[in-house]
Amino acid sequence: RGNVRLTTDTVRAALLGLEGQNLLRVDLDSWRRKILASPWVQDVALRRVLPSTVDVTVTERTPAALGRIKGELMLVDASGFLIDRFGPQYAGLDLPIVDGLDVAAPKPGTQASHQGTGLAFRVLASLQRDARIAKRVSQVNVSDTHNAHVTLSGDPAVLYLGDAEFLKRIQTYLQLAQALRVHVPEIQYVDLRF
Repeated sequence: RGNVRLTTDTVRAALLGLEGQNLLRVDLDSWRRKILASPWVQDVALRRVLPSTVDVTVTERTPAALGRIKGELMLVDASGFLIDRFGPQYAGLDLPIVDGLDVAAPKPGTQASHQGTGLAFRVLASLQRDARIAKRVSQVNVSDTHNAHVTLSGDPAVLYLGDAEFLKRIQTYLQLAQALRVHVPEIQYVDLRF
């Protein structure tokens, strides 16, 4: 139970050899670790159901963004854990791109460093309080861990948000954007930290 992206066949493959073992003596922790080896699995619970069943409940990781790391797009959860390479099977996901995550090698099962990850997902979590704005976030750049840069869909200007008050700063920009463009039609960036 609980698996959506991870197929039941994949879970069963990790449990090959469990069937036929004595239910009371089998080491469920070792089988649990085999399932946890999948980058999609955040947690898994195995419990004995007498007389002859092992109940498996999977908690999957939830992709929160696409990390652009060394030229590759990776599905990333809110903790900065790289789940999988982005491909056609994930075309239905509408996620913002996050640049600037610090990862030695972009491969599933890798954890990004805390600093950039923390800033990126604080920005995204803050913006979730206004669904209209959250839906417009196209890209977040955390290369500078003290100054998040955000790009909104339909607006080429890069917004410098600093490391706090993200939603308030974007709301201020959106209130002023039309008036700004009257005076400066081609804005490259707006520094909202001050």
